[in-house]
Amino acid sequence: MYPEENLYTKDHEWLLVQGDVGVVGITDYAQQELGDVVYVDLPEVGDSFDAGDPFGSVESVKAVSEIFCPVGGEVVEVNEKLEDSPELINESPHVKAWLIKIRISNPEELKELLSAEEYEEYLQEQGE
Repeated sequence: MYPEENLYTKDHEWLLVQGDVGVVGITDYAQQELGDVVYVDLPEVGDSFDAGDPFGSVESVKAVSEIFCPVGGEVVEVNEKLEDSPELINESPHVKAWLIKIRISNPEELKELLSAEEYEEYLQEQGE
């Protein structure tokens, strides 16, 4: 169900590593829990974050939820399509609705993330 090439956090973000850049989004599980997404607040290109830092938020008809950076680094691109079409998060959370691209500052942090299989096991353990 979850793309094998991605890494995952227990906060329900995914990371796709492309060289020294990581593409970040929220998982299908997260978007289902949120419900219909109506607004996305994302950082600016050039902003830097540490692993675990909140970098933005997703607002749905149910709640506002912070999004956390899976690894530290500098934002090199923001998905501007989400400004006008936040519903892409509900429609395509693992493809079209990536949030940011971040230049990974410490590749060692990747070891802290979960594989797709580990993430699915984590969801089952949590009863989610």
